Amino acid sequence: MSKPIVAIVGRPNVGKSTLFNILAGEQISIVKDTPGVTRDRIYAECEWLDRKFTLIDTGGIEPESKDIILSQMREQANIAIETADVILFIVDVRQGLQDADEKVATMLRKSGKPVVLVVNKVDSFQKMMPDVYEFYNLGIGDPQPISSVSKLGLGDMLDELIKYFPEVSEEEEEEEIPKIAIVGKPNVGKSTIINRIAGEERVIVSDIAGTTRDAIDTEVEINGQKYIFIDTAGLRRKSKVNEDIERFSVIRTVTAVERADVVLMVIDATEGVTEQDAKIAGIAHERGKGVIILVNKWDAIEKNDKTIYKFEENIRKVLSFMSYAQIMYISAKTGQRFSKVFDAVEQVLQNQSLRIKTGVVNEILMEAVSLQQPPSDKGRRLKLFYMTQVSIKPPTFVVFVNDKELMHFSYTRYLENKLREAFGFTGTPIRILVRERGEKEG
Repeated sequence: MSKPIVAIVGRPNVGKSTLFNILAGEQISIVKDTPGVTRDRIYAECEWLDRKFTLIDTGGIEPESKDIILSQMREQANIAIETADVILFIVDVRQGLQDADEKVATMLRKSGKPVVLVVNKVDSFQKMMPDVYEFYNLGIGDPQPISSVSKLGLGDMLDELIKYFPEVSEEEEEEEIPKIAIVGKPNVGKSTIINRIAGEERVIVSDIAGTTRDAIDTEVEINGQKYIFIDTAGLRRKSKVNEDIERFSVIRTVTAVERADVVLMVIDATEGVTEQDAKIAGIAHERGKGVIILVNKWDAIEKNDKTIYKFEENIRKVLSFMSYAQIMYISAKTGQRFSKVFDAVEQVLQNQSLRIKTGVVNEILMEAVSLQQPPSDKGRRLKLFYMTQVSIKPPTFVVFVNDKELMHFSYTRYLENKLREAFGFTGTPIRILVRERGEKEG
């Protein structure tokens, strides 16, 4: 089930970063030791009253001049409008209502997207409420007074925020058609891939990087099975600063991956695999999505008998955290090997939803322990009592042990490899959670 996307918008120094970091808490860098996985503070996983959502920081604004502030705020607002389900619009009670606030409020109001107006730096509700009321003039609903620094009013603000989230049952109904996100750097051929899948010119394709303005969903039926393809092509044409372009690219990718079941990670064969590819792939990996790596424009490469092996070696090196993903060499332009992509998608969808009976899981566990003794430290040895699968998408297992501290990362990886040897799980990450006996599973 995809999580709602919440974007933060506001002028410089109104406390956006402080609020972002408080809401994100310690979960800001879940994957600390995985090479190549994005650690940019652009998005974070949050939860309030059992409702999970993805929080996006639309970017900092450099206060060089009023004109630049306003144009950058408009850019932020556009990003939020295009990608978010709900927008948190932050204003500052001490600075009062500013011209830039009013102009951005007009954009947000016209968008029709739900907006929660947050008045920050209200350190005393008793004394400062008259100043808060001024923001009713923006015409976007009741102002929510908070103080990020003092952590005042956050609960009421979050209560207001989750009112705009879709009902869970509606989302589950929508989930029936598998969603496939096509991600990658600008100009790797994402739109051409969509066009070939759709069998028609559904998306305008041009040689200029980033000409697709909006994310477009394309519903396709292949061999009697319906799929929704999410095209993440599209950086805003107005963006001139590389950092802004890359930030928007990451935000667009996060929002698409969040909604997807399987991610097609597109790499340009003429450029080879890059660190930016690793960042984009890392987003899909962190979120536990099924992944297929498509090396596009393979027809444009001069080949000998070693080309494919060298290419594969480089991809496996740069995307080392994603060894489970199948690599396919295609040309969206000529259609080379394209028909096999759908078979691979179907296989990944099945593997993501694979459930293994507890008895069988424990047979694998016992065999793994007998083949390689668990680690020990200062005379105390790790004991593994029991393992069970607790969820799918991605397949997630809980293993109960005598002491979590003894469960070294390398032994967890060893158990993952044993599960893969037994059941394949091609194209999907596996999560193994470690619990001490007596702890709850969830």
